[in-house]
Amino acid sequence: MKIALVGYGKMGHMIEECAKSLGHEVVATVDVIAEDASCKVPSGDGEAVARAVKASGAEGVIEFSHPTAVMGNIKALLPLGLPLVVGTTGWNDKHEEVNQLAADCGGVIMTSSNFSIGVNMLYKIIAEAVKIMEDYPEYDIATWEAHHNQKADSPSGTALTIAQTILENTKKKDEIVTDAFHERPKANQLHVSSTRCGSIPGTHTVFFDSKADTIEITHRARSREGFAMGAVHALERLSSAVKTGKLVKGKLYGMQDLF
Repeated sequence: MKIALVGYGKMGHMIEECAKSLGHEVVATVDVIAEDASCKVPSGDGEAVARAVKASGAEGVIEFSHPTAVMGNIKALLPLGLPLVVGTTGWNDKHEEVNQLAADCGGVIMTSSNFSIGVNMLYKIIAEAVKIMEDYPEYDIATWEAHHNQKADSPSGTALTIAQTILENTKKKDEIVTDAFHERPKANQLHVSSTRCGSIPGTHTVFFDSKADTIEITHRARSREGFAMGAVHALERLSSAVKTGKLVKGKLYGMQDLF
């Protein structure tokens, strides 16, 4: 497949390596800053991004840019009608808007807070663990994540997906709190805390804590390669599913629709 990469930072470079290792051709690398990108575009100019992608002859697009740019890129890229995989986080509140945009223009898009196969297994493990612990009210629940100090958003999209998974499987919690507490937390509040330090690729932990003991479920990424490879596989599957009719254009899909 001929692939265009929108966003050519550390993650973009890793995706390029993974795509080539799987036999794909990267026909465009589009970025605002990266000097080695094949096409540099002005900051915030989604239309310039779309023109570069269209001119490249790409058959699919992987977008890993920046939370401030992602919506502009999506709005410009979706009408091209190419399978679009978005790994940039920080736009959860825009999913309904994007789904409607896809319906209006006939584009197809897939997003995930984390493309790692291990992390998507983690979501399922957490869901089952929360259900099991529901019968034991003495255990409180919280979640924590840590990432490198270059990450632009906090908490991570993965942490928010974990938090939502917890809320969907328990009656103990119904409110997510991502800020620092300045008073005693309420029993219904799920605390999602974050740390930014050094070069940490990504660590996510869920705590079940009681007076007697603590249970921790942790996923610790060793590198960005798992995320990058997962994004390429997602584009492969999205493209194939649309061609075979398993999935239809005009919708926003998630990881669960493909894997």
